[in-house]
Amino acid sequence: DIYYDRPELYRTLRGDHPDNAERFIFFSRAVPELCRTLDLAPDIIHCNDWQTGLVPLYLRTLYRAVPQLARTRSVFTIHNLGYQGIFWHWDLPMTGLGWEVFTPGGIEFWGNMNLLKAGIVYADAVTTVSATYAKEIQTPEYGHGLDGVLRSRAADLVGIVNGIDDDEWNPATDPVIARNFSAAKLAGKGACRKALLAELNLPATADPVIGMVTRLSDQKGLDILMDSLPAVMATGARLVVLGTGDERYHRLLRDAARLHGTQMRVLLTYDDTMARRIYAGADMFLMPSRYEPCGLGQMHALRYGTVPVVRRTGGLADTVVDHDPKTGEGTGFLFSKYTAEALTGCVRRAVSVFADQRAWKRLMRAGMKVDFSWRHSAKEYVKVYGKVLKEQTKHR
Repeated sequence: DIYYDRPELYRTLRGDHPDNAERFIFFSRAVPELCRTLDLAPDIIHCNDWQTGLVPLYLRTLYRAVPQLARTRSVFTIHNLGYQGIFWHWDLPMTGLGWEVFTPGGIEFWGNMNLLKAGIVYADAVTTVSATYAKEIQTPEYGHGLDGVLRSRAADLVGIVNGIDDDEWNPATDPVIARNFSAAKLAGKGACRKALLAELNLPATADPVIGMVTRLSDQKGLDILMDSLPAVMATGARLVVLGTGDERYHRLLRDAARLHGTQMRVLLTYDDTMARRIYAGADMFLMPSRYEPCGLGQMHALRYGTVPVVRRTGGLADTVVDHDPKTGEGTGFLFSKYTAEALTGCVRRAVSVFADQRAWKRLMRAGMKVDFSWRHSAKEYVKVYGKVLKEQTKHR
């Protein structure tokens, strides 16, 4: 409990827990120890993010001769390369490993110990949460200093998009929204829109409602959002933002909401019920992310008939199909350049199509019919497991 019975898993408002290295070295070491103690011989240990990055390394070193683990392989998944578990080198003795692993080809990273790098280097296979993100993280722009390491593992790196629970995220059965609806019966969507505007005391005009449920940070595109806000408000759209994050954006958004009092509401909190009401009641869902490994918000929005307006990056590029004005096909609107001008142009394009409600409903229905369930993703993970079990890796 001294390690793990805390209100927040990884950090407080003041920053990361100062003993995170000790906590997650202990956690990673407990995994193979548990196998030995329980006489458990897993085929594969699937590790996620830096918090378990040492497990693949332990399997190759301290636990290599343990009978229960002699044939165990490891798969390591990166959910966000921006979080790497970097600690000073004098924490290495806590791992029980020797200094021979503290090399540029091992877990050393600019004089520090990098636990995410340990997972990338020593796992039998590496996955991340979308095909586009798997390519992006092999470039200097998105690689956070590990692009070279990831390029060296390119043959073992696979992008598999996350899934959502389509029973839990289902507008036809969701108990907290104003009225249930489906792709075949869209009438309830209008009732949810009306209820959302009433709850937030926004005028019930015909102009579109744009929703955002997000972490308030640079990664999520809040910097270009703030720069584009006057132009977005000039379209007549209403904007509802729900989330918490950097205090700077709390302040800027509060000021913007006061300035645009008849068009904008900002809810600086975590509220699952309100999030669902925004997904159900908004017309568009905005995700202008600087980078987005996968993203779940756009999938939830599509499920609820709320058309995504997103930047073409990572999982957003893999899950949203840009509207084609010639054919009317697509599921959302995408922009490429990370600028306020590009964001504004994309919103204007969406607002223009919104004016044609027949075309808009076609977009809504197309998005609601896309299957983002875990059924597809699970099959892809099974393929990775099968490949790992069949191939004897170069390291062994």
